[in-house]
Amino acid sequence: MTATLNIAALTRRTGVPPDTIRKWEQRYGVLHPARTPGGQRRYTEIDVARVEWLKARISEGFRIGEAAELLGAAGIAPADGDELRQALVDGTRASDVDAVTAAVEQALLVLPADAAFADVLAPALVEIGELWSSGDLSVAQEHLASGAVRAALLRLLADRRGSVHGIAVLACAPGERHEIGLLMLAVLLRASGRQVAYLGADTPVEAAVELARELGASAILLSVTRRETAAALEAALRTLDVPERVRVLVGGRATRHRETAGALAALA
Repeated sequence: MTATLNIAALTRRTGVPPDTIRKWEQRYGVLHPARTPGGQRRYTEIDVARVEWLKARISEGFRIGEAAELLGAAGIAPADGDELRQALVDGTRASDVDAVTAAVEQALLVLPADAAFADVLAPALVEIGELWSSGDLSVAQEHLASGAVRAALLRLLADRRGSVHGIAVLACAPGERHEIGLLMLAVLLRASGRQVAYLGADTPVEAAVELARELGASAILLSVTRRETAAALEAALRTLDVPERVRVLVGGRATRHRETAGALAALA
């Protein structure tokens, strides 16, 4: 990857002053810019991502030393979204547990969560699913990748930061086993300051409604990926007494709208 940004451009992109960038680079070794023949630093898009990631961690309450140690502990090598996506697919092909785990963790450490989901994890899982469907991957290999992503998302969801936007109940509709898209949405909602009650796959809709009533939640978000489960969910919702204050939002592959984008827009 060609280095194209000087330190002033890096500051404009990230909002971090040049002196701070130099301090992070020299004291913590989190950046390794190339140098021009005249000795001027030149940074890559990955350096932009690293600085923005560090800035975000500091805004969450980490000290710079802690954030830098966390960044370094992952053994992060220069890579963009396409490279990380390919690394996840290749690691799955090779049944390499360490490679799969490293690709997932690196994507979530270096990239903002929405970019990691949209540019790395989601397209990689789609490609892996297609390879499994064509017989180029085994079901065990497909489960290796989806399990690594699911475990990482659950760790992110366990973040106990304070809630400022109320409570949302998230669940897959009855009969639905595919939950990774909903988990990604849950992580984004949690990061935005909303308290999330995540119920997971194959949840009776009446149980989700009752929990929302008990918690005083403002929204129930339900995921459907298949037409038959979408039809059953619609029928079930017609029979339930949903509190007036609770909005019910249904998304997923079986709906017309993109799950994450539609649900987030409705909650904004």
